[in-house]
Amino acid sequence: MSHDSAAAPEAAARKLSGRRRKEIVAVLLFSGGPIFESSIPLSVFGIDRQDAGVPRYRLLVCAGEEGPLRTTGGLELTAPQGLEAISRAGTVVVPAWRSITSPPPEEALDALRRAHEEGARIVGLCTGAFVLAAAGLLDGRPATTHWMYAPTLAKRYPSVHVDPRELFVDDGDVLTSAGTAAGIDLCLHIVRTDHGNEAAGALARRLVVPPRRSGGQERYLDRSLPEEIGADPLAEVVAWALEHLHEQFDVETLAARAYMSRRTFDRRFRSLTGSAPLQWLITQRVLQAQRLLETSDYSVDEVAGRCGFRSPVALRGHFRRQLGSSPAAYRAAYRARRPQGERQPDPDPAGVPRALPPAEPPAALPPETAVPYQTRRTATPMPAGAASVPGQRSAP
Repeated sequence: MSHDSAAAPEAAARKLSGRRRKEIVAVLLFSGGPIFESSIPLSVFGIDRQDAGVPRYRLLVCAGEEGPLRTTGGLELTAPQGLEAISRAGTVVVPAWRSITSPPPEEALDALRRAHEEGARIVGLCTGAFVLAAAGLLDGRPATTHWMYAPTLAKRYPSVHVDPRELFVDDGDVLTSAGTAAGIDLCLHIVRTDHGNEAAGALARRLVVPPRRSGGQERYLDRSLPEEIGADPLAEVVAWALEHLHEQFDVETLAARAYMSRRTFDRRFRSLTGSAPLQWLITQRVLQAQRLLETSDYSVDEVAGRCGFRSPVALRGHFRRQLGSSPAAYRAAYRARRPQGERQPDPDPAGVPRALPPAEPPAALPPETAVPYQTRRTATPMPAGAASVPGQRSAP
């Protein structure tokens, strides 16, 4: 699922400076970057597929620092262009950044700021969002990155409205995506924006990928939280919540356990995890339901109770919104693709399997369970503690 903002009037009115060309795409590479993510924009924008009806882009591969650039696997790359070439590009893509803990080179950040000021579209794939954030280009904007790094991005850059649920976020002149495959989704979205559905569909067929993917990152989330939370007093409350998901409690309960007001707890929780506590709690309950559907024979009603939902209706609603499927359809699809004879772990008294395999979404869901692709969604960030459903105030 994409998160496309209705571009702000100011962003929509911005035009490229005279020396920049819309058809020119510059890809900014750094040493230490993962080769897969780096190759995505090179493949999408750097190969002539006009015979398949895909309009041609002109690609500039630029080094963001002095070379040679070493990538994963020990490979060395020599980029044909330097930072100066960015001055000709209408689109600048940062496919990945080598470390979420180290600052990008200031020269590269200056080049990105200058490109944005001159009307260029700036794109960050996966951890490339950290480079855009370091340049100040995400301040006050909605953005996403790989779900595993979203809490760190939100904590390090509190002025960025990080949404770890989206595959990509289009905020007009600045775009970001989640990890690896979501980079392909965003690049296809750019082609679709520039040249229409037919061109994007033709490119998707060449790449042997779906032209649009429904759903978001929720189906890939696990219980991971930023390492920094381990030393925070809130860690004990989070651990308690994860151990008692089978009980019915709400965010007020967690705030009381932390000896905080609801407002203070919401603010503190979001600063640590990058997520509003109610949304986090709902996600954890859905993940628990997902595991039970995979590893037990409990009915959907029993699963709802063992995951702390007040009713099966609440489970079905949140499950469909997060995973694009009903609980029953998810279980059927999961079992259809599970190897014959695979033994399921026995649940403990609380209903949690003793040995949980990694949750993996089904390869395909029945057509009637798919969530319709949403082409536009508001860019207004979700306030701390706000529910994912209008009017939702209480615990799931």
